[in-house]
Amino acid sequence: MSDYFDGEAGRLASVNISVGKGTVKSPVRSAEVGPLGIMGDAHAGDWDRQISLLGQSEVDAFSARAGRTISPGEFAENLTIDGFDLRRVSLLDRLIIGDVELEITRVGKKCHGSSCAIYREVGDCIMPRQGLFARVVSGGTLTSGAPVQWKRRIIRCVIVTLSDRASAGVYEDLSGPRVKECMINHFCDTRWNFEYESKLIPDDPKLLDELLVEAEARGVDVLLTTGGTGSGPRDFTPEVVASRLHKQIPGIMEHIRVKYGASNPHALLSRGVCGTMGSTVVFTLPGSVKAVDEYMSELLSVLDHLVGMMHGLGH
Repeated sequence: MSDYFDGEAGRLASVNISVGKGTVKSPVRSAEVGPLGIMGDAHAGDWDRQISLLGQSEVDAFSARAGRTISPGEFAENLTIDGFDLRRVSLLDRLIIGDVELEITRVGKKCHGSSCAIYREVGDCIMPRQGLFARVVSGGTLTSGAPVQWKRRIIRCVIVTLSDRASAGVYEDLSGPRVKECMINHFCDTRWNFEYESKLIPDDPKLLDELLVEAEARGVDVLLTTGGTGSGPRDFTPEVVASRLHKQIPGIMEHIRVKYGASNPHALLSRGVCGTMGSTVVFTLPGSVKAVDEYMSELLSVLDHLVGMMHGLGH
């Protein structure tokens, strides 16, 4: 599990199941988990919300606001977990409970409103905001009181600046650090843990190709290049990247060119591409800091969803 690091530990406060959807779940001492979820529970199935989770601290806080005790399972959660703040758990994180391993697939859900018993009673429900949903990685037995280990997913990013002069020390690389700054600012506002590598290379197609092959082999989540997207004799980034992509995603780059080309026709000359290599998302950006700011403001609006899609999440 090299893509993960240990988070905090807690315990399984309650295991809750129901035979029908839209009903309160009842606590049980133990339950068996199969490939599709908790056996005998109505929400088990071939989808991305096989098992639902809530933090005991959030249930307790809601009980205090509501003025009555909320029993385990009343929010229709399968697992009530105590000991750490589930509001910090992110997509693709994993929870280990004995032999059971779960991967987080959703944070929150659409509120059912009047069809939710808690909502009808007190006018609020925490599940849409603070509920987590998971799919089964490996099954086994869940027993109330069992320890829970939180494995935090690291989103790994590689930022590559292509510039003959910057790599030779003629001038400072400004665009690569600006990409990094935008990424850090973005991930500060998410639950994800972000790890980055910065590389500065000359305009050499062979070096770029080697970095692409390495990134795909390592399962890097996001690779961004800056530089080499123009039409000059040393601008080859789009061709090299496109030759390695398994799927192209042209819409986002077309949108950026049209949006900024409306006020600056030179923006229409950028030839940047976007696509995927295995589970790696690749974006190619122009080399100016101004263009990096423009591109990143658009790319970051879809980045989380795209990374999730690479791992089979439909959030």
